[in-house]
Amino acid sequence: MTVGTDAEAAPRPPLALELLVHGVGGTTPERMLDDPRTVCLAGDDTAGVHRRACDADAEEHPEQHREAPVPEAYCWSNLTSGNGSRALWLLLLPFMVANLAHWMRPPSHRRTLSRGYGAAVRLLALTLTVLLVAAACEVALDLVGWQCAGSPRCVRGSSWLGFAAAGSGGWWSEPGRRLALAALVPAALTALLWWLSHRTWSAYESQRPAPGAAAGPGTPSLALPGFWYGRRSVARLRAAHTAAGLLTVAAAVTVPALRHDHGGASVPLRALGWALAGLICCLALAAVAVTCRAARSEAGLDDATDHRSSRALLAASAAALAAAACYAAWHRPAWTATGRLPTAQAFIVLTVLQGALIAALALLAALLYRSPPPESVPAQADTDTGAGQGDPGEPPRPVALSGLAGPAVGLLACGLGGVLTGGVAQRAADWLDRGRTPGEAGSPLAGPPAVLTWEASVIPLVLALLAVAGAAVAWRLHGRERALCGEVEAAYPDEQHRPARTRQIAAAVARARLTDSAPLLVAVVCAAAFVLGAAAVTGALTGGGTPGDRAADAPAAVSAAARAAQALGSWLVGAGVVALVALGRRAYRDPAARRTVGILWDVGTFWPRAAHPFAPPCYAERAVPDLSWRMESWTARTGGRIILSGHSQGSVLSAAAVWQLDPATRGRVALLTYGCPLTRLYGRWFPAYFGQQPLDGLHHDMHAWRNLWRRTDPIGGPVGIRGTAGEGGVDRGPLLDPAAYGRSVSHPLPEPVRGHSDFQADPAFARERAALLARLLPAGGKALPAQGISGRSSG
Repeated sequence: MTVGTDAEAAPRPPLALELLVHGVGGTTPERMLDDPRTVCLAGDDTAGVHRRACDADAEEHPEQHREAPVPEAYCWSNLTSGNGSRALWLLLLPFMVANLAHWMRPPSHRRTLSRGYGAAVRLLALTLTVLLVAAACEVALDLVGWQCAGSPRCVRGSSWLGFAAAGSGGWWSEPGRRLALAALVPAALTALLWWLSHRTWSAYESQRPAPGAAAGPGTPSLALPGFWYGRRSVARLRAAHTAAGLLTVAAAVTVPALRHDHGGASVPLRALGWALAGLICCLALAAVAVTCRAARSEAGLDDATDHRSSRALLAASAAALAAAACYAAWHRPAWTATGRLPTAQAFIVLTVLQGALIAALALLAALLYRSPPPESVPAQADTDTGAGQGDPGEPPRPVALSGLAGPAVGLLACGLGGVLTGGVAQRAADWLDRGRTPGEAGSPLAGPPAVLTWEASVIPLVLALLAVAGAAVAWRLHGRERALCGEVEAAYPDEQHRPARTRQIAAAVARARLTDSAPLLVAVVCAAAFVLGAAAVTGALTGGGTPGDRAADAPAAVSAAARAAQALGSWLVGAGVVALVALGRRAYRDPAARRTVGILWDVGTFWPRAAHPFAPPCYAERAVPDLSWRMESWTARTGGRIILSGHSQGSVLSAAAVWQLDPATRGRVALLTYGCPLTRLYGRWFPAYFGQQPLDGLHHDMHAWRNLWRRTDPIGGPVGIRGTAGEGGVDRGPLLDPAAYGRSVSHPLPEPVRGHSDFQADPAFARERAALLARLLPAGGKALPAQGISGRSSG
């Protein structure tokens, strides 16, 4: 009886939890937990926390789980995948790339420069929205409503345009009325973008983060309570971009009618046109002002809304568009459609404006990069080596393109937008002209603006440059494989080496190192895009014609090459759009294809929509609050310990979630990362958020962190944080991969090169997990000794 009483009075042992977070490829709870029977403890079909059925009530029986932590899986793959219709988000790739440029600013304490950088990126993103809507106006208003419907030869083979054909005598046969009708297409596109942005924000990004710790001086950005909650800024940007799109359509309808009326219409009609043009300009300036002021407020949860001002701007823009349609539809019996719309020159203005914004962005980024960085966390010297966090003798980690990654990526976004709009316009003109080349003798169409034709024509040259760069990379890769063979054989000293096996392992290591060459490749592509884009604008401004027109008087070979480039460019863009959608659909259905394209996609959609509200939704604004809420609520309820185990992109989500925790909860959480791109990818391209000082600060705040890495991993790598006195560094590796060179008693079958996957199969994983668990605070609040933490892992 006494024994039973003592047993009942004894305190329950603290429960340990291993919260698993998968990476880019996505997986199922059954695969993560290695059990066919799982239950969902919290969440929904989009993202949820799962356990094995036998562990569902582990909190009620902690004494049964003393030997190992209870595994629990957080599955978030449906935030970025799902049905195949989401592949259409790939068509908004320029918006996503522009949004990335916002987060690539160099770290600096100069707030004025940082605000200017953010405003420049937002304005650049606004020009991309205007470019997309202007391209829709070019196709619907200019090519279809103005040129084709105004030409009897073009309408003859298009029965669907017969009701609006010039000279048919119908109500829609007047040019202004055709423009008003065609304006429904770009207006509907703008409304669709607004609806998608509003719907996806409500579904994915409206989750409130955990309370966390109060923000103070020197708090890292990712630890701010409002970092993952940009409600007001997204609402402001959505209103400004939607208004800009509607005003672009209104201007495309108003300017042709105003130009006609300027020649001899009645005074009241001219006055109405000028007043409408003035209203459009004022509203456009208001949209620009809202964009400049739509900076994120991350120090707290910004729940304030600007419904009144946002609705006023949207209502005024919609009213301006309706008034413009009515003004253009006014009866003008002497008006005929000839040539191109006068608004075609707007594409040159947009291209030049984007170039100016890129130049300003590059100047701001250079000033930020050269300014003193923000103060780092206090250094803790290692008495054995004389080094520590923030050690002056430790070389700084590399930053992509010397701080110019943001402007380079912004230029890439503009290049993608220009190529896509130019190619789509050229392809639409070719389709309407039924095989003839628009603008040439015998063609009923003048074709798209010359600058769009030039942009489409440079695509074959860009692809040729990429092919040359690819060949150079392949040659370099071959040489690197041969140089690594000696290192591979040295890693397996007691094996009988075979050339084929050695080359296989060396090739895996060489391919993994290609990731480190990405900045150089981006620099080459951006430089080529800038030169070719400038050449396209120059060609359109100086000659006004297409490449084929400019080369008409040149030798026959040059003229044929110019015309072939013009035709091939338009076909390549059309094929590229189809291939992009097909690749996106395959990526959502085929895990292997998803791993291939999912790297860029998941990096791009990890960041909140701070520059472009029409970019694909940010899954981290749902996943990070999910993880932080789960850890804080579970530790508060049970007093237990958590191993937060993140693979690949899951390690980035895990680190972001740990930043959001309050100090008491963080003391009960250990971080185990593997295949981790925090330094290799995020630290290099996003140094203000994952650079040396933020990661050193995270390690300083939580201590219990280990990172496993392999040389054969093309994505993950070492974090590069050195340890303090009595403690090893964060990194454990490189782990030996493959685990065995050839067959042996312990490895009777050939061991594969695992690269980025299956880290749990390495014996070091279990050892480091147990050592991390030993460092956490148990229920009594006294730290346990770090058993095995400083030991060297396998490989």
